[in-house]
Amino acid sequence: MAGGVRPLRGLRALCRVLLFVSQFCILSGGEQSQALAQSIKDPGPTRTFTVVPRAAESTEIPPYVMKCPSNGLCSRLPADCIDCTTNFSCIYGKPVTFDCAVKPSVTCVDQDFKSQKNFIINMTCRFCWQLPETDYECTNSTSCMTVSCPRQRYPANCTVRDHVHCLGNRTFPKMLYCNWTGGYKWSTALALSITLGGFGADRFYLGQWREGLGKLFSFGGLGIWTLIDVLLIGVGYVGPADGSLYI
Repeated sequence: MAGGVRPLRGLRALCRVLLFVSQFCILSGGEQSQALAQSIKDPGPTRTFTVVPRAAESTEIPPYVMKCPSNGLCSRLPADCIDCTTNFSCIYGKPVTFDCAVKPSVTCVDQDFKSQKNFIINMTCRFCWQLPETDYECTNSTSCMTVSCPRQRYPANCTVRDHVHCLGNRTFPKMLYCNWTGGYKWSTALALSITLGGFGADRFYLGQWREGLGKLFSFGGLGIWTLIDVLLIGVGYVGPADGSLYI
């Protein structure tokens, strides 16, 4: 009997040890989970990182590049494509030489077809507004009278042509004579004045309907007005009513 009790006591002691060990593991695991939960709930001081975007490289093409022929002769480049060191103390009307350099994004060559950045140009010493009329373009006006005494002028803005080099501003104001046309032909007006001038056809053609009615109802001023108009239209004194020139 005593020999059967001893194994039971040993089994109970083993169970107590296992129970103690399991409780200890549970308690230690709970403390670790609480610590983990506390660290998740309070992560501590955070660091912020600012990402600075990289500056984008400019791929814009300058507007003057459209006027600059690629791989052309440097000496023939338009004035908008080059920068020149000018000397305003040169003698007017005399040949002068200036040092020039091409602008960025412009490519050109010399006489031997070698790439070139710096070169010289030969020109005449004069300001842009002193150029002949064939070297610049000006705005037109259709609101002034071309047939008048004295001849009328109008203010125009003129721009030097691209291939012409000069000193000073390439755009300048200038007073020009009225020289626009409305499409009236001098030969047609003269023919109408000779053939149908007694009925005022010439005046009607030129847009002068009041004078045309006067000639119509007076039979050309009994022929006198008709002869006078033939002479006036023939010498160009009488022109279109809108003030334009004949074609």
